[in-house]
Amino acid sequence: MEYSAIKASMKDVLENNILNFWINRMTDKANGGYFGEMTGDGRLVMTADKGAILNGRILWSFSAAYRLIHKPQYLEAATRARDYIIRYFYDHDNGGVYWSLDYKGNPVDTKKQIYALGFCIYGLSEYSRATGDKLALEYAIRLFHDIEEHSFDQVNNGYFEAFTSDWGKIDDMRLSEKDENMSKTMNTHLHILEPYTNLYRIWKDPELEKQLHNLIDIFTDKIMNPMTYHLDLFFDDEWNSKRNIESFGHDIEASWLLHEAALVLDDKKVLEKVTPLVRKIAYAADEGMRPDGAMVYEHWLDSHKLDDERHWWVQCENVIGHVNLFQYFRDEESFDKAVRCWAFIKKHLIDWDNGEWHWSLFPDGTVNIKDDKAGFWKCPYHNSRMCIELMERKF
Repeated sequence: MEYSAIKASMKDVLENNILNFWINRMTDKANGGYFGEMTGDGRLVMTADKGAILNGRILWSFSAAYRLIHKPQYLEAATRARDYIIRYFYDHDNGGVYWSLDYKGNPVDTKKQIYALGFCIYGLSEYSRATGDKLALEYAIRLFHDIEEHSFDQVNNGYFEAFTSDWGKIDDMRLSEKDENMSKTMNTHLHILEPYTNLYRIWKDPELEKQLHNLIDIFTDKIMNPMTYHLDLFFDDEWNSKRNIESFGHDIEASWLLHEAALVLDDKKVLEKVTPLVRKIAYAADEGMRPDGAMVYEHWLDSHKLDDERHWWVQCENVIGHVNLFQYFRDEESFDKAVRCWAFIKKHLIDWDNGEWHWSLFPDGTVNIKDDKAGFWKCPYHNSRMCIELMERKF
């Protein structure tokens, strides 16, 4: 497939399959913002709670789309998300953002999950990047300072997972029910690295620069397993890990996000350190590749169990990560992997009739309609970002 044809197909899916779905099906005109859930079989749950992650990701997606395509409806959708986050999700008394609201905008779960703050920074910084908006930048900077003041571990380095609404200790720090209740995780650090990189594009603050350097070091020196180049997932305060899970999707995502951070910092020493690891982490992730072109989810080393469900988000990061290897290292085999995965996505995951994508394909080949079409975790972020990355990159 020619590069121009891939870019054209990505633009078509972005606009006609993903963004139109969120504008036409998920905009909550009665209560503001966006609806919190649509089930996998297409039932809109108008009274579902609204999550901070979903709204931060919506904000990023429409802001990035507007930055590239300049359609006024994308700016309108992004502004709707910006305004809702600042008015309802942001905690104007204690800082940070609430984890969830009811459908009318009242706080439901007021805990401060650092992962959620990261995605709100990601969305707000992208809105400011796309429009020059000072209000979005102001709130992105506020959230950056909240993370640094309350979450950064001054003793052992890194960032703690979660807090009560007033930044006290919390017993259950887990991001989701499937996670281990540990004080530090790869996932949260990855999604602090990501928004800090984006914020640094538009706000060249010395403290932000220092912490972005530090985050890269945390990944290379603490999170990455130096024997396998997989990323460990869960840690205690002192960075001890069981090293019992390999998450292929997070590996391939981290390979290109680490590279992006180093490129944005534009520091020769950082690039010299990170560049060889980009390929090693990506090649470790390739252990999850399958003949159908997809990448499976996770491998539990203790039980030797493989979760070989084909999740939508893993395939998106699979495409970006391998295009990144082709763009910067001229790795032709990686480009072929990206093309084959895109073919898998088009055949199995995109809902061509109703819009957006299915959550996953089960190992038996059936489409997963048990999990959400849209919801707390099913957002226009991984798939829209894949399209935008390939549209924007020069390869």
